[in-house]
Amino acid sequence: MNILHIANHVKQCGNGIVNVMIDLACEQAKLGHNVAVASEGGGYIELLLKNNIQHYKLDQTRKPAQMMQAFFNFRKMVKQFKPDIIHAHMMTGALLSRYLKGFQKYKIVTHVHNEFQKSADFMKVGDSVIAVSQAVAISMVSRGVQENKLHIVLNGTIGSSRKGDTGGVCLKGLSIVTVAGLYERKGIFDLIEAFEIVVAKYPEANLYVLGEGPDRSKFELQANQSIGKDNIHFLGYQSNPHNYMEAADVFVLASHKESFGLVLIEAREAGCAIVATDIDGIPEALDFGESGMLVPPKSPERLAESIISMLQDSEMSNKYRKRALQGLEYYSVERVARDTLKIYEGLLIS
Repeated sequence: MNILHIANHVKQCGNGIVNVMIDLACEQAKLGHNVAVASEGGGYIELLLKNNIQHYKLDQTRKPAQMMQAFFNFRKMVKQFKPDIIHAHMMTGALLSRYLKGFQKYKIVTHVHNEFQKSADFMKVGDSVIAVSQAVAISMVSRGVQENKLHIVLNGTIGSSRKGDTGGVCLKGLSIVTVAGLYERKGIFDLIEAFEIVVAKYPEANLYVLGEGPDRSKFELQANQSIGKDNIHFLGYQSNPHNYMEAADVFVLASHKESFGLVLIEAREAGCAIVATDIDGIPEALDFGESGMLVPPKSPERLAESIISMLQDSEMSNKYRKRALQGLEYYSVERVARDTLKIYEGLLIS
């Protein structure tokens, strides 16, 4: 099967959409399919080539000149690669695939990673639509996607080709770690406010924030005005956050919106005691509270209470650590690839 994945870029920056696509493409290639990726480019090109995956340069910047060039490059690429399936992970690729299809025989699969974005409305152009959680599927049905072409494929990271060798890191005192894009929707404001409560009780506590994003300066300003400012550390994007997760006393994801939370599977694989918000697809990633403690979103006080509970009750935190490791085989990238291939096959015989 000739499979062409399209995304805006393949940068190594912690973007969950890109990470899912790279894992999926690499695993499909390992399963014997002819796979290519089209994007503006980025640091994952080397990994793609290592897995015998061709990369096509496709700049999808939404400006007239670039879009005209993208139309030309897209047609040339399709003529050369002859895809059976085009798998679009972002809006622009989905629309290019649909509007320039003409008499081409390929089928279009769109992958809804962030349904809370308005652009997700355009993902209904796919012949099949993949939702990353039941919560996303319910939302997409309400937005007009036909149920008969909607499929749920939960994300997985176990066995990812992106992961390199792991090594240890040493974190100070009682360590609280979050790994997230630095956007307001990730709840970093709430986490810093909650940490003020935690550090008042445990002065040796330290908060480590891993990730980059447009709102970093806002969060750093809040942190610098906090009573725990000396114990809050912004470490930027880390290519191997697993090391920090393994060293953490508590892992936290305080999102206000989260279609699934791929990082939670990574935290579970690291055996973390997890506290996360009870929103969107997060409960599905944590077995509805069995594999991590769920708290209401936008509630710093409740978030602080749960972090403190994990820190002061070793029996409880160890229970969550053990539960986090259970059932992880389901979240393998191989299972994600095979589930996705079944969707392709259903389209091609229909």
